[in-house]
Amino acid sequence: MQNPKCKKIQARAFEFACRVVKLDPAIARTPATRRRCDQRLDSGTSIGANLEEAEAGRSRADFIAKCRIALKEARETVHRLRLLSTTNLIHADRLDPLTNEGTRNRRCRLHFIP
Repeated sequence: MQNPKCKKIQARAFEFACRVVKLDPAIARTPATRRRCDQRLDSGTSIGANLEEAEAGRSRADFIAKCRIALKEARETVHRLRLLSTTNLIHADRLDPLTNEGTRNRRCRLHFIP
């Protein structure tokens, strides 16, 4: 994953993960929200991690497998962000830009996964 477009996607995934992490103070941590927050944090930060692993893949098949995992994590993260918004755990105005970015990231990755 050495071309400039791939590097740009990695950078966007990293920035997305940072924004997902920064949501934590806005969410009241209760027993009811703790697991959902942890799941969102896990999926939102693993997108970039899987893209980094894809770059170090041993083969084209390994690269594709890691990119597909990143795509699945992006989908899961968007789902979890929508859930936070719909259940009013965080105001939609705060989540919509992040959800939109997650959706855009998903579309970008589709161009690199055969």
